[in-house]
Amino acid sequence: MQHMPNPHPKPDAEQANFATPCFAELTESAIDLNQVLRRFIHPQNSLPGENAIGARVLFSGEIRGANHGQTVVQLEYTAHRSLALKHITDVLQAAAEKYPLIGALCVHRLGMLSVSECAVAVLTCGRHRKETYAANQYIIDRVKAETPIWKREFFADGSSKWGENCH
Repeated sequence: MQHMPNPHPKPDAEQANFATPCFAELTESAIDLNQVLRRFIHPQNSLPGENAIGARVLFSGEIRGANHGQTVVQLEYTAHRSLALKHITDVLQAAAEKYPLIGALCVHRLGMLSVSECAVAVLTCGRHRKETYAANQYIIDRVKAETPIWKREFFADGSSKWGENCH
């Protein structure tokens, strides 16, 4: 399958596109969830089989205001960029092989984030909700557990703590 790449990519984003309609992205810009949804419905980004989509599942992982019994004021994500992008791409491809997806996307923030900002978004599109939900959970679980992206939480008392991967 062939699809058109995003004609308006974010200037600081690194992207990988491949024949199974999936997109992996790392960015230091805010994640706009409406823009994420539009990646699969904008007329200029038409995908083969797009009119067969019966389910869209959007997961947004957001920065909590409390963790480890402390008030979180901000969070920093760092990554081994090339390996992280490759791993997310591999996870998306594995999901597309395991589940009957029409399309999938995962975009992860890097840099400093404030409480309530979106840190990661996963969009899966399929014909039916069961496999579309399952694929979405498969993707976020693997991205969080395996991708070389690390987080550092900054607390109100001035302390900070590095997390285990993205957990």
